[in-house]
Amino acid sequence: MCHVIVTCRSMLWTLLSIVVAFAELIAFMSADWLIGKAKPVSSEDVDNRTGGSQEPYHPTLGIYGRCTRIPHMQVSRRDTLCGPYAENFNEIASGFWQATAIFLAVGIMILCAVAFVSVFTMCVQSVMKKSIFNVCGLLQGIAGLFLILGLMLYPAGWGCQKAISYCGHYASAYKLGDCSLGWAFYTAIGGTGLTFICAVFSAQAEIATSSDKVQEEIEEGKNLICLL
Repeated sequence: MCHVIVTCRSMLWTLLSIVVAFAELIAFMSADWLIGKAKPVSSEDVDNRTGGSQEPYHPTLGIYGRCTRIPHMQVSRRDTLCGPYAENFNEIASGFWQATAIFLAVGIMILCAVAFVSVFTMCVQSVMKKSIFNVCGLLQGIAGLFLILGLMLYPAGWGCQKAISYCGHYASAYKLGDCSLGWAFYTAIGGTGLTFICAVFSAQAEIATSSDKVQEEIEEGKNLICLL
């Protein structure tokens, strides 16, 4: 029989696990890793516009995607075209970014698997006498290491030709040139930090669900146990 055990710490761990997985996934898919140097609006675009701003725009570049403004159209946010610049893995602009994509993808897959399993920990706390919380916490720690490796390799690719076209000729490995870091990079860093917090917090969730009070209520025959 399934004993549904709900505690504040286990629910918080589950929620954080889901949030971290989605945050890393969204950051990985985003093109807002690098914000390129300002591009002036052409005079033809200004002449043909029916409204909008003449201010320069900033194209953005991700690991495998990019966002840029469509020329010869009305100047507005809708003119921005986003999509992958690489049709396959080998077309990713830098070998370092290819490695980054691999490490981040592995870490995100682990996080998504843990987030999926975490939903069921309210009902199933162990498998083959192994605590699911402890196993998931270990997997989150491993995922965090993959994410760190990916984020450390990413700046090494700033010297590739694709990045130079966005950031200017002063761009090189670990030097941004005229670019700045976008929200996706910071989200990936924040998600990595939260990944390790989740790994540590999984131990607290395990302690909460295996406490003496929980065991007493199970022995009393209760199937739904909610504790603060």
